[in-house]
Amino acid sequence: MLLKKFKFKIIKENAYSRLGKIETHRGNIDTPAFMPVGTQATVKGAFINDIIKTKSQIILSNTYHLMIRPGINRIKSSGGLHEYMNCNLPILTDSGGFQVMSLSKLNKVDKEKGAIFRSHVDGKKIILSPEESIRVQKGLNSDIVMVMDECLKKNNDYNKTKNSVEISTYWAKRSKKAFGKNPHKALFGIVQGGLFEDLRLKSLSDLIKINFDGYAIGGLAVGESQNEMFNVLDSIKNYMPKNKPRYLMGVGTPSDIIGAVARGVDMFDCVMPTRSGRTGLAFTWNGRINIRNSKYKKDKSPLNKNDKIFDLNMYSKDYLNHLFNTNEMLGPMLLTLNNINFYQQLMMEIRKNIKKGTFLKFYNKYFNKL
Repeated sequence: MLLKKFKFKIIKENAYSRLGKIETHRGNIDTPAFMPVGTQATVKGAFINDIIKTKSQIILSNTYHLMIRPGINRIKSSGGLHEYMNCNLPILTDSGGFQVMSLSKLNKVDKEKGAIFRSHVDGKKIILSPEESIRVQKGLNSDIVMVMDECLKKNNDYNKTKNSVEISTYWAKRSKKAFGKNPHKALFGIVQGGLFEDLRLKSLSDLIKINFDGYAIGGLAVGESQNEMFNVLDSIKNYMPKNKPRYLMGVGTPSDIIGAVARGVDMFDCVMPTRSGRTGLAFTWNGRINIRNSKYKKDKSPLNKNDKIFDLNMYSKDYLNHLFNTNEMLGPMLLTLNNINFYQQLMMEIRKNIKKGTFLKFYNKYFNKL
């Protein structure tokens, strides 16, 4: 069978917002797109077929977690991540840099060796080099692969951030070499630089010279304000390659997404819809709802009466409140599906309004509401 090559095309632009399509041999992805997070080879609390029913076209999984548990050899023995988790959708794997920063007991970053850290699970010492990260992602057989980078927590230390950018660029070159040539898969570079405009532009310029299939913006959603994040996007939006997909990593809230689309971003991922669903927070077109709140005890209305997917409109807020306050697992499952479905509805409405040339009107209506 002749595999389709990875491609990206822009269909329409509305100011900086872009309507596009990513083509992969596993299926096409309409952009702007949201990727549900399947960190450990599962989107928590949901069957993969239900994720597909929400019109999700791609999911994200995580190199760091999967290399620790269950380990790359177990997944490879099943034929790769798609077979292991019974998922026919395209899969993007991130390189593990964020998790090394946020979860592990980090010993140090060595420019030549990579990230040297201890597992958050059993304390085992691990060395994750750019080459090893790419080797693991190849073993997972993911469709979009991310370069190894260093992700810093929010800081105001210019020299520290500058040094980190230099390391990330060096690792990006090594990642590109380790990835080799595979026209049926994609390798994305990751723009770093914290909140410093000149470092962001330097990082981006160096990555463009290496030439990647797409460009991610990393090192955000690490404690900065929304305005600080938007300032970073504003500082680089005129310099991002126009003919490559742009991916804002780990972001975010509905207003984060709407604001980033307005600044030219094409792809998003975030644990927020699933994590919020597990804790009782529901996303709706009228804003967020904490279903545990006592005011919903006698509310017989559904979260969204017009939503017919999974018959979610058959469950009242009263019933959902009961499920959460009695710790019944059905509650988190229903809200997880509601939230992922809402995020995909949001993306469909964004794409529809870009196509119609009315995205600014959509932005003004929903940016502060959601």
